[in-house]
Amino acid sequence: MKKLLFIVVGFPLFSFGQTDTNACGTLSRINLLIEQQHYRPKPVDDSLSVFVFETFLKQLDDDNRLFTEIEINSLKKHKLKIDDYIREEDCTFLDEFYKAYTTAVQRYSSIIEAIKSEPFVYKSTETIQFSKKAFPYVKDEKDLKRLYKKRILFHTLKDISEISQNKDSLLANFDNIAKTTKDKVFKTFSCKASGFQLTRQEFNSKFFSSFCNYFDPHTDYLSQSDKSSFLSAVSADNLTFGMLISLNEKDEIIVDEVVPGSSAYYTEKIDSGDQIIKIKYLNEEYDIACSSMQKVENIFSSSDYRNVEFTLRKKSGEVYNVNLTKKVMKDYDNNVYSYILEKDNKKTGYIRIPSFYAKFENGKTNMSDDVVKEIYKLQEDNIDGLIIDLQNNGGGSMDEAVKLTGAFIDAGPVAIMNDRKGNKDVLKDPNRGSVYRGPLVVLINDFSASASEFFSNAMQDYDRAIVIGATSYGKASMQRIFPLSFGNEPQEFVKLTIEEFYRITGKTNQTIGITPDVDIPLLFNEQMPRESENKTALKNDVINSVTRFTPFTNPLKQEVIAKSKKRLSENESAKKISEMNVKIDSLYDGTLTPILLEFDSVFNDVNKINTLWKDIKDISETQYPMNVERNSVDIEYQEFDDFLKSSNIEKIKKLKNNFPVVEAMNIINDLKK
Repeated sequence: MKKLLFIVVGFPLFSFGQTDTNACGTLSRINLLIEQQHYRPKPVDDSLSVFVFETFLKQLDDDNRLFTEIEINSLKKHKLKIDDYIREEDCTFLDEFYKAYTTAVQRYSSIIEAIKSEPFVYKSTETIQFSKKAFPYVKDEKDLKRLYKKRILFHTLKDISEISQNKDSLLANFDNIAKTTKDKVFKTFSCKASGFQLTRQEFNSKFFSSFCNYFDPHTDYLSQSDKSSFLSAVSADNLTFGMLISLNEKDEIIVDEVVPGSSAYYTEKIDSGDQIIKIKYLNEEYDIACSSMQKVENIFSSSDYRNVEFTLRKKSGEVYNVNLTKKVMKDYDNNVYSYILEKDNKKTGYIRIPSFYAKFENGKTNMSDDVVKEIYKLQEDNIDGLIIDLQNNGGGSMDEAVKLTGAFIDAGPVAIMNDRKGNKDVLKDPNRGSVYRGPLVVLINDFSASASEFFSNAMQDYDRAIVIGATSYGKASMQRIFPLSFGNEPQEFVKLTIEEFYRITGKTNQTIGITPDVDIPLLFNEQMPRESENKTALKNDVINSVTRFTPFTNPLKQEVIAKSKKRLSENESAKKISEMNVKIDSLYDGTLTPILLEFDSVFNDVNKINTLWKDIKDISETQYPMNVERNSVDIEYQEFDDFLKSSNIEKIKKLKNNFPVVEAMNIINDLKK
């Protein structure tokens, strides 16, 4: 349930009057703030109206399954007028949208109940088709009912097909299996309505976000709860109930681990594998199967939800309740950690940086300080080289990115910041000297963004490291959180893009990402989201560099890069990943064949997809030969910590599944030779 996270730094330069409960009051303040502070403000005109209209509808009805074509055509009269409404501070049009949406949600519930009361046939001559893009809106309520019936039938047949790969066995017991499965599918469809329901405040928040996203993808509206969740995600410490959770293959929320010392730990009831089925906060009760994942994420991540009652189910079927209170705990998942990798009698230090966290929201450590500590630990064990792993690191504090860069260069500029007025601020290494001077490899992938790219840019430009992996995400903008009201406890905020960072060469990775020195095939590489896919992303450009810097001299670099590329071209694992990506791209980008809504067709389709997923899983879980050890310092202080012991087992397992790390070790060894 994790999402890409981007930088939030600094404090507001100004504030407004008391928060207005009127939607237009909030919208006017957002608009004024953007006009005065945004890096690249745009005029509020018809282009904005069209974008906000389409984006807002997509937020309300992502795959066009609630509204009808008739209703959308009725709302289209507002498509070119939203800019006018904002200028006139007339937001009554939102009342019409809200009424249409609540009507659509109520109708959804009514249609599902109507279908449920009718005779259910497990075979149809109709087909169903899936696509990456949303299909057009259906014409009217009659077509909606037909659509829902097809989806319910498909999911029933699909769930039956996933019970076993033995078709004959399923057919022999079809009647009994089908009834139970059908009832479960109807329950899922029925309770989804509660996930669709939005309070007026939640509804307005989606509209404010749509408005903000017109200016760029990372400018956004935040409630107090949103802000708290956001800052918690870029802190090394967080408020937590003490349960690490995940979604299983049945979309159930399962407890993965219980954090020692947490509220969950002291109940002495919760075990790994327990399923969370209900959450109760104050007088509100949320059935997990019926709640939106956004709501569940918010309950776990926001500081607003401090005392919550959970209902869980054990594997034995026992259902029990516990009251949990959030405590500030070390966020081990988000924290820097290190290992020693051994190959060919060479010791390579490995440091994983999950995010560029800082002392936000009561955090007690900074990422850069933690990395320096890990480097000192690794140097005690006489490492021959160092790997910095920034894969899936979506960013964080730019200050931390500057400090981390300074740990690997002696002195000099590290980036150029450009503001809305074209003022250029050259960011420099704040400290002379470096912490580590040996061979260095930086790992990046599609989800390496923002501060991760900032650091990788500098390492490339200084020739300080060999950067390997996949082309990065392509986000080179910087945000700050501004309050929308004056007072001690503002409730509304805007995360606003205020600057863009450029490489010391004057180039930027905005929308194009960082091209690694060595490209390594990764599963789903072409299917990963990119900054360039956002309609309102800032454009890539070049500025005149005003910096002078002295790159490092590494006469072996080009020879080592060439050797790595040759090695990868002959590597069987690399070939398997590339071949699998051809199949993945064909599935995701090709035109999918319609599926006949009868058991044989659905069973064959499910098993074809499941076979592909099994092959993908086998590749992703491949254990590569490497010896992974904790550094000497960690071995000593973690000896009596059961949680860290179990956590290490999982981290080492994932590390041995990490194909790019294998090649990073090879490169370190080549550099050392």
